[in-house]
Amino acid sequence: MGLIPARSVSKLPPSISVQRRPDPVALMDAVVDVLDASLQTGVQQQHFRPLGLATGRTMEPLYAALCARLKRWPALDLQWLREHWCSFNLDEYVGLPVGDPRSFAAYMQTHLAGPLDLPTDRVRLPDGRASDPGLEARRYSTALQQAGGLGLQLLGLGSNGHVGFNEPPSGVDSPCRVVTLQAATLIQNADAFGGDSEAVPKQAITLGLQEILSAEVIHLIVTGSAKAEILRAALLEPSTDLIPASWLQQHPQVHVWVDDAAYARLSAP
Repeated sequence: MGLIPARSVSKLPPSISVQRRPDPVALMDAVVDVLDASLQTGVQQQHFRPLGLATGRTMEPLYAALCARLKRWPALDLQWLREHWCSFNLDEYVGLPVGDPRSFAAYMQTHLAGPLDLPTDRVRLPDGRASDPGLEARRYSTALQQAGGLGLQLLGLGSNGHVGFNEPPSGVDSPCRVVTLQAATLIQNADAFGGDSEAVPKQAITLGLQEILSAEVIHLIVTGSAKAEILRAALLEPSTDLIPASWLQQHPQVHVWVDDAAYARLSAP
């Protein structure tokens, strides 16, 4: 695949803003402030574009804080939100059986749809059990476009620079598709499979960078020192297929949310 370019840019692109908090708890509270305001605006306007949602350990405290905040809304506003909710998750494993608690569908039910009593058909994910995963990927992308495309997109960052399951190398125009997960990703996701990376499904359906970069606004949430170097490379190295997250530099409005540990390499000379 070649080497990651050694040349660094001198500073962040003007389209990227970095919001820093000392720890993950403070960080999630700050992100929820933004999500809360965005959803309130949607209720006031009686319309909002679909939300793009992510899964993973980073997102668990975010969804917990968001659910707690939304439950304090006026009853009529919360009811309108439930009735008009529309979200599309980034990805789903291929081949897990119906109701498998390790699926991302089960994750979203546990951490968001269940606590907020959202209609399950409004919290959308690819169907990893589809008989033709490639066809399902194309169907899912079409459904997203028919719903108006992504408004606000939440992203985490993989240890190898992936966003969604766009593994390196992934080009800026890569579409929603079936991907084969790399060893680093299998290890990163092993906790949900009893710590056994061999038990993690080897393939997934993921929205591509094409769909992600079409979102109106992107919020990238990164915590912990283990992500500090890949975050630096994604934001301060030239964009490259070898670090898929680096293509976020091409988006007009990206908000990067980091705790002190993840920020460490951004502040290095």
